[in-house]
Amino acid sequence: MRVGFIGLGIQGGPMARRIAAAGFPTTLWARRPEALREFADTGAVFADSPAELAAASDLVCLCVVSDADVREVLTGPEGVLAGLRPGGIVAVHSTVHPRTCRELADDVARQGILLVDAPVTGGGPAAAAGHLTVLAGGAAPTLQSCRPVFDTYAAQVFHLGPVGSGQVAKILNNLLFTANLATADSALSLGRDLGLDPVRLAELLNNGSAASFALGRMVAAGGTLQSIATHAGGLLRKDVHLAADLANQVDAGDGVVFDAAVTTLATMDRLLER
Repeated sequence: MRVGFIGLGIQGGPMARRIAAAGFPTTLWARRPEALREFADTGAVFADSPAELAAASDLVCLCVVSDADVREVLTGPEGVLAGLRPGGIVAVHSTVHPRTCRELADDVARQGILLVDAPVTGGGPAAAAGHLTVLAGGAAPTLQSCRPVFDTYAAQVFHLGPVGSGQVAKILNNLLFTANLATADSALSLGRDLGLDPVRLAELLNNGSAASFALGRMVAAGGTLQSIATHAGGLLRKDVHLAADLANQVDAGDGVVFDAAVTTLATMDRLLER
């Protein structure tokens, strides 16, 4: 399978590198040509446009940031759909609204193209180690076609249902992660007030029954939310808003998970204002 990859950021870059290292013919495109320099040793081919990338690919993976980015890269004048042949597959690894993926799946189907939503969780280090988790939505046969590629960077691939299901699961994952940051931050702040070093406290708590991915991120960030706010605050806010929109669609109450997530976002805002 020939693979095209767009979105070479902290998580997407290691994913693309693992695809190429596994021997799949790989084509890359980036808005900033200089972003491709670090992939000169991978054997990947560089395209001048998403359309050119798609013309050389059977599967195109997108790991860009927003709904608007996904739509632009796919449907723009020089977008993926201008080059991908019927029978081709698009895998949306970005975390976006499920509605976006459903609408795009209908659009690309008119050209005989298949789409799966396949957001990933685990972060850059997990991507580099091949330990990501893929949360997939789409037709089972299409997902099966993608599995050899997904398996290069993922330890687990979960099929949640039709297109959009993977995004629902990923958004709930990120909502809970954001909420867990609030409880971790609160516990570490209390420990500081009681005379304990927050980094040391976080390390020992993360080796016991209080362990969580969020607490692990706090350990890596020095026991505070400051670094996480700087590097991921905007993305977490986006995903909490997506979760709120999904909850409104089914008239679900906010619940404690939203209360905690909003607390995290408010704390991050205060830290960034300093």
